[in-house]
Amino acid sequence: MSKASILLVDDEPDILQLVSMRLSAAGYQVQAVESGERALAAFAASRPQLVITDLKMGGMDGISLFEEIHKQAPTLPVIILTAHGTIPDAVAATKRGVFGFLPKPFDGKLLLEQVEQALKFSGNAGPQSAEEDWRREMVTVSPRMEDVLRQARMVAQSEASVFIQGASGTGKELLARAIHRASRRAEGPFVAVNCAAIPENLLESELFGHRKGSFTGANYDHKGLFPAANGGTVFLDEIGDMPLALQAKMLRVLQEREVRPVGATQAVPVDVRIISATHRDLEVQMKEGQFREDLYYRLNVVSLSLPPLAERREDIVPLAQHFLSVVAGRYGKEVCAFSTDALELLLAAPWPGNVRQLLNVVEQVVALSAAGVVPASLVQQALRQEPTPFEPLEEARRAFERDYLIRILRMTAGNVTQAAKLAQRNRTEFYKLLERHQLEPKAFKLAKV
Repeated sequence: MSKASILLVDDEPDILQLVSMRLSAAGYQVQAVESGERALAAFAASRPQLVITDLKMGGMDGISLFEEIHKQAPTLPVIILTAHGTIPDAVAATKRGVFGFLPKPFDGKLLLEQVEQALKFSGNAGPQSAEEDWRREMVTVSPRMEDVLRQARMVAQSEASVFIQGASGTGKELLARAIHRASRRAEGPFVAVNCAAIPENLLESELFGHRKGSFTGANYDHKGLFPAANGGTVFLDEIGDMPLALQAKMLRVLQEREVRPVGATQAVPVDVRIISATHRDLEVQMKEGQFREDLYYRLNVVSLSLPPLAERREDIVPLAQHFLSVVAGRYGKEVCAFSTDALELLLAAPWPGNVRQLLNVVEQVVALSAAGVVPASLVQQALRQEPTPFEPLEEARRAFERDYLIRILRMTAGNVTQAAKLAQRNRTEFYKLLERHQLEPKAFKLAKV
């Protein structure tokens, strides 16, 4: 079983080779580059689980590299290699968020110990198969999503309440289930509640239970979802739709760790972890008096934000192929692939409904497909709108040019011919653009797709 992936950066070829060999011998997947600039390109192509970098390098130094990485992935651990004379700089770096530093010449045992500690701290230690199990429903190759999952894995080990922000259809419940599976409560129940789907007059009873005869229609005792989830996790979806009166009772539940069923005189102790989610802006709702500030801060101990599908287009093809396999199996149809034109339509669509909309489109095309390959016409019919083409590079602002190139290279797994076609550029001009941003296509061919 393969261990974690490590990005190694050093402008001294001998040191780069020596450290790379030591890490590879320990079973780690190592990508070694000789500059901070090339490290950022490799980082964009395939997000590692740990970065080890030299402090003093020509061009971008280790601290500058750390700061750039930290902007994109705040929880990713970075270890800095330093010569004896720069130890004070390295000590200062740890105060800025660098995980640790190792003096040169390094001790092999100490190197491996610190690598193991860094991966354990960030939630990336252990066999990859175990990692895939807790996140098995999260299909992604997106660096942004990998950052969210890395943070989710870390917070799962605690008992902190988690607040998930994201548009409808981005996969908030799937992320909540993943956190539950990665937590110490994994053997306990996971109970999901959509606060917007239950009538206001029934929501309290559904959550906390009721006693027989407590109100009209209460013909039996009802346990309630909170007591039913005892020892596990309660996922409160669309928490922004919870009525104000019930918000006060929810706050008491979180403070006292007990619920009082409707019509009962005695409270019932509960041991649950709360994960909540909404597509609404709760800060705006607080200002408007529609959501309690004290409850918000109780729920929002750790906040995770899921990007919309349009901002992680590299996930469109893997998700579509995954859904195609699942849906075709469920329908008993031998539909195994999308045509090239169909994939181009999927990549160009705006996806206002996010992953849920993509699943819906795949279900439609599988249901209507009469062949093993899905044609573009069926995808177009399912989308019911003209696709938005890729923006030509000459119209793209220079500030976003690098992100544009990275997105295309990830979509095509580093295939320059396909990437140049999508960008509406010839190969020679496209290579010049890649050189300008120090992006190497081969780095994207190594990325997991």
